[in-house]
Formats: sequence, structure tokens, C-alpha cells
Amino acid sequence: MSATLPQPTGTMATFVQLLSSTRRGARLARLLAATQLRAWDLSPDVSERAEQIVAELAANAALHGRVQGRDFRLALTLDTTTGLLRIAVTDAKGGQLPVVPPDSATDRETGRGLLMVGALADRWGTEPHPPGGKTVWAEVRHRPG
Repeated sequence: MSATLPQPTGTMATFVQLLSSTRRGARLARLLAATQLRAWDLSPDVSERAEQIVAELAANAALHGRVQGRDFRLALTLDTTTGLLRIAVTDAKGGQLPVVPPDSATDRETGRGLLMVGALADRWGTEPHPPGGKTVWAEVRHRPG
């Protein structure tokens, strides 16, 4: 008598890339993410939201998280079991974790990026990345195809 074991119905796919902490690196992060999201065949809604989140987090890493000679890391994780796309950008500058500006600061020309991330993501947050960096992550729910 042979028994069959249940097979998992979902998969976990990842994409990780180190990029220079420059405007060019931030732009490349968005382009690489767009290419990977298309390869994963996500809905346009999820892909567009994720691209915008990557663009903002990568720009922040290049501008605010830059440490001379150190790269930032873009990581995308697609979990079809849980229906989550996780975007994580890790830079080399720890210290103060980013925070959403108060409502009174929303009329400024800069500082609204995390408000946009919060509006586009289902969840987002920050965590220290020892020894001296930080990771800013966002999650976007998707409907597995």
C-alpha cells in the first residue's frame, strides 16, 4: 500500500539585487523590479503599485541611506501560498529609522514618499539591519493566478 503525501499548492519566488547607492541605482532598481514582476505575471494593479513602492524605497535608500562605497539591496519575494508580494530595500545607514511625516508637513516639497508607500502597500514597516543598516519593507496582496 502506498500513501501519497499532500503537495504544496504554492511557491515562493525571490529576486535579490545589489545596486549602487546612486540615482542611477535607484532607477535601475525600478526597471529590474518591473521586469521581474512581469516575469511573475502579476496583475497590472499589483505590478504598478509594486513598481511605485520600489521606486520610492530605492530613491530613499540612494538619497537618505547612502554610505559612501556601500550598495543597497532590493529584494522581492512572491509567496503564492499566502498571496503576498514583499518588497524590501536594505541600505547601509542605520541610526534613525524612517517615519511618516506629520500631517502638517505634507505641503512640503519633500518627505511625502512614505505617505505614498503607505497608501500603495497593504502593510509596510522598518527594521534594523545589523551591524549598521536598515530595511524598509512593504507588502502587497495579490490574487494567485
